[in-house]
Amino acid sequence: MSNSRSSLIKSLFARHEMVLVLVILLEVVLFHALGRNFLVGRNVSNIFRHSVEIGLLALAMTPVILTGGIDLSVGSMMGLCAVLFGMLVNVAGLDPWVAAPLAVAFGAMGGGLNAVLITRLNLPPLIVTLGTFSLFRGLAEALTKGAESYSGFPQSFLNLGNADLAGVPAQVWVFMVVAICIWLLVHRTTVGRSFRAIGYAAEGAGYAGIPVARNTSLAYIIAGAVAGLAAVILVARLGEARANAGIGYELLAITAVVLGGVSIFGGSGTVAGTFLG
Repeated sequence: MSNSRSSLIKSLFARHEMVLVLVILLEVVLFHALGRNFLVGRNVSNIFRHSVEIGLLALAMTPVILTGGIDLSVGSMMGLCAVLFGMLVNVAGLDPWVAAPLAVAFGAMGGGLNAVLITRLNLPPLIVTLGTFSLFRGLAEALTKGAESYSGFPQSFLNLGNADLAGVPAQVWVFMVVAICIWLLVHRTTVGRSFRAIGYAAEGAGYAGIPVARNTSLAYIIAGAVAGLAAVILVARLGEARANAGIGYELLAITAVVLGGVSIFGGSGTVAGTFLG
């Protein structure tokens, strides 16, 4: 009996996700002891509210890193999509709820550019996304002339970033939907399982009949699309679309993915780990 109990405990602690849960619980206890208002409802809501954009980027980065790649451009893509969204609403006069899916589409196109350069020209993901990191941010700065920003969004849209739904920040529900979709993709589809195979050995995956270029491209397109969605949510929370949106977010997202147990070299990791990271 004691041996079975001991083996159960060892198996639980062997799981990276369980270790993360324990670390999070320890942090909560520590911060609550240091500041009695840490677990107050409003503070907890604000923590979740301000974590959604980085969380979305981390989720989107998971398939990319599983394939053995990396995307340093998602933060800059957020800035560009935020500016394009602001222009669609303030200059073109579109309703924010019409402009939002267009911003997501712009993000997917940016991810598609990364995918083409990486899979068709066989360029290293680090070099490609470092280049588009500068390209996307430069375009955002050019469109705003380095100083302009867009505001004056209707309250119905701003509620997405500042209101609660069933006692939970509205954008958290969006995050949960995206998290479930990416979890299903990575862990319950052949495409998702192929991400690990590609990251473990891309050449071997190709010999096994896996469409390496197509599935790798999908990972980058998803990352771009989710970056566009994160930009929309950030604009809704701040009430302003500006070119410097998302600066440094790519590094925070990568940190969350790696802390969550996804190998930076690809081939192993879980969406649940990223969620906890």
